[in-house]
Amino acid sequence: MAIIDELRTPLYFAAGTADLAVQQAKKVPGLIEQIAAEAPARIEAVRNTDPKAVQEKVTAQAKEAQATVQSKFADVVGGLDTDLKKLGETAQDLALRGVGVAAEYAVKAREKYEEVAAHGEEAIKAWRGEVAEEIVEIAVVVEPDETKAEEPVEASAESAASEPAEAKKAPARKTTARKAPAKKAAVAAEKE
Repeated sequence: MAIIDELRTPLYFAAGTADLAVQQAKKVPGLIEQIAAEAPARIEAVRNTDPKAVQEKVTAQAKEAQATVQSKFADVVGGLDTDLKKLGETAQDLALRGVGVAAEYAVKAREKYEEVAAHGEEAIKAWRGEVAEEIVEIAVVVEPDETKAEEPVEASAESAASEPAEAKKAPARKTTARKAPAKKAAVAAEKE
């Protein structure tokens, strides 16, 4: 079964991705309406803007950015450690940190992959209508049919008259009998 699960997971991931894409696509008409409502005001603001004022503002921002970059560069160059041993240790430390960060991102990526695959599995079940079937199966397991519950009691009463040891084992058989239909139904659902 592990091989089947390994084959299903990418398919569930694809289904989950498609379902999430559909959910996001449903939001597009609202965004288009919002942009259409805001567009005339923004266009009017651009038309009323003085190009010389914008040019002066951009020039001032560029000069500030250039001065900031130059001062930061001077700080970095002035603060560089000329000791090669320290630089080597720093490089090793950064490499180890990089490996740790890469491992952390790999774990996070795997978790997201599994989340999307689980979402895809739920989406496929919803598309098939299996969610309702599972709820019925759970209800049958939690609240078994009264006629089925009475049959094992009668059988255990007959066996209790013949052998008391078997009567003690009867409740264990009753619980396994309740779980077995759910497992068979789950296996049948997986095969479909």
